[in-house]
Amino acid sequence: MFSKDTAYALVAKQVAFGPRVPGTDAHQATRLWLVQKLKSYGATVIEQSFKANTVPLGEVRSVNIVASFNPTYARRVLLAAHWDTRYAADEDDDRPKEKFDGADDGGSGVGILLEIARLIKENPISLGVDLILFDAEDQGTSDGNEDTWCLGSQYWAKNPHVKGYRAEYGILLDMVGAKGATFQKEDLSNVFLPEKTRKIHSIYDRLWAQAKGMNQTTFFVDLKGKPLIDDHYYVNLNTDIPMADIINKPVNSAKGFGAHWHTHDDNMSVIDPMTLGAVGQVVTAFVYNSSRAPL
Repeated sequence: MFSKDTAYALVAKQVAFGPRVPGTDAHQATRLWLVQKLKSYGATVIEQSFKANTVPLGEVRSVNIVASFNPTYARRVLLAAHWDTRYAADEDDDRPKEKFDGADDGGSGVGILLEIARLIKENPISLGVDLILFDAEDQGTSDGNEDTWCLGSQYWAKNPHVKGYRAEYGILLDMVGAKGATFQKEDLSNVFLPEKTRKIHSIYDRLWAQAKGMNQTTFFVDLKGKPLIDDHYYVNLNTDIPMADIINKPVNSAKGFGAHWHTHDDNMSVIDPMTLGAVGQVVTAFVYNSSRAPL
């Protein structure tokens, strides 16, 4: 069973390393810990190194961490999150140039995926499952240049860890731990061609139906929001894997995200085990249910 308390502890462990900004000692220490942790759960781990050309940091060595369960299985699914934290709390009114904890923005999705990895070790699944922790997601500019964001997923989508990699679907987790979080479906009607859009929307519909069946509609609200540039966008753009994004987008939010987004309030005080548990339980159930037959 998915443990919300274990997921919470795994978020806290990341935060304890310090801000995980590429090129820092905290980033390096977190990478070593993540790799060791995933290997301890029986995953085959690949570290995909690449050079990320960022505006605020310059060129920094970055690493996508890929953990595969049942690597020889043909049927595969992809679960992802980003593990880096933004270079500075540039949305903060008081200290916009300082690094911040990134407990929710980065830490929460990774914590849930690590707990799912533990469950897969203890409850073998008849499906190939790949967990990808994307790096250099949060080092973009705020001037509207979309391609400065999500550098790890951009790299992976064009250079998958296995040549010819295919997965039946993908689920991205981003900012999935805050108290009172709400997750909306994404309306991609004018973003991709109709057939691709239909497949992605189908994943959203099935995920939210799973949540409804598990009485988690407080978190998974039956609304469609505007398209978002997040790691899933580049997976959808550059591969044939239909990928949904579970991300906290409060209804009528002034920023589009939670008030703690890219501020120093994004620390452990904003993380709620209940939110982690809701997301983790829904995603875990979805993956194990889909192991019985293709979607």
